[in-house]
Amino acid sequence: MSRPRNDTLLRALLRQPTEHTPVWLMRQAGRYLPEYNETRRRAGSFLDLCRNPQLATEVTLQPLARYDLDAAILFSDILTVPDAMGLGLYFAEGEGPKFERPLREEWEIRDLAVPDPYTSLRYVMDAVSQIRRALDNSVPLIGFSGSPFTLACYMIEGGASDDFRRVKTMLYERPDLLHHVLEVTARAVTGYLNAQIESGAQAVMIFDTWGGILSHGAYREFSLAYVERILGELKREYDGQRVPSVVFTKGGGLWLEAIAAAGCDAVGLDWTVDMGEARARVGSRVALQGNLDPMALFARPEIVAREARKVLDSYGPGPGHVFNLGHGISQFTPPENVSVLVNTVHEHSRRRGEK
Repeated sequence: MSRPRNDTLLRALLRQPTEHTPVWLMRQAGRYLPEYNETRRRAGSFLDLCRNPQLATEVTLQPLARYDLDAAILFSDILTVPDAMGLGLYFAEGEGPKFERPLREEWEIRDLAVPDPYTSLRYVMDAVSQIRRALDNSVPLIGFSGSPFTLACYMIEGGASDDFRRVKTMLYERPDLLHHVLEVTARAVTGYLNAQIESGAQAVMIFDTWGGILSHGAYREFSLAYVERILGELKREYDGQRVPSVVFTKGGGLWLEAIAAAGCDAVGLDWTVDMGEARARVGSRVALQGNLDPMALFARPEIVAREARKVLDSYGPGPGHVFNLGHGISQFTPPENVSVLVNTVHEHSRRRGEK
């Protein structure tokens, strides 16, 4: 397969020169877009939307029809993996994701098995293939997964949590059980991401959304160690092309150097980290992705533009920056402000001359 006509994202992730700073947004296909809400209504539910490759392709492409984005990201959910492991994912109205069969008993944990991504997650691979065809080599397609620890949080808590009491109790009382969950889940994530690459994903991202809730030592033992294991087994090249990898730990600025040394090509940053300082800390080891506060998008257009320029100027000239938000875009974001953001990133970085 040939490279995309706009391969700016891939080059930036590999710290190669680009004419402008590439930009894409976490959760860029989502509820802030009226066209997404219409497709979701037709699908019947969020899960039905995820499991329908044709509709997943439709919503993946919607933000690219509106905005001059430099990448598409697969429309799916991080919890498809534990669902394929038999935990019974469902979405309760107003409560978010839940599992019918969370991991509570030791025998349930011991019975946990790695799913075959080409059978139980076939709908995801079909979506990746369809999206790649529909993109017609215009921009790269990013595949993704949750990190083992983030997935384990949902698998053990049974859904979202305020205090992560169950998973943290297991961490301290029965670390052997939590390590077993993480080991099986790491193998599942590795197989899942490699299958996405084989199906057409041209870059992959690991979302370690809850890694930042851990203590210093626990982060390295229970989160980063398993991310590192996955990175070591990922397909780094496919069909003659390098496949870059990104790791994003929300609240992970404390461990930036350790994440940069884990084997990824780029580290995603949330909005609590200064881009220039982060760049100084990692040097030329990895590219950096981020990191505008998503709430800045609720401000007036001229302020959105000002804040975007601040992030770009903080990183400074030279290769290795992918512009993004510091977390997913809010469903209440005014769509017109996203236009301002994307255009500002392109214009300001072009004017400055990236190289």
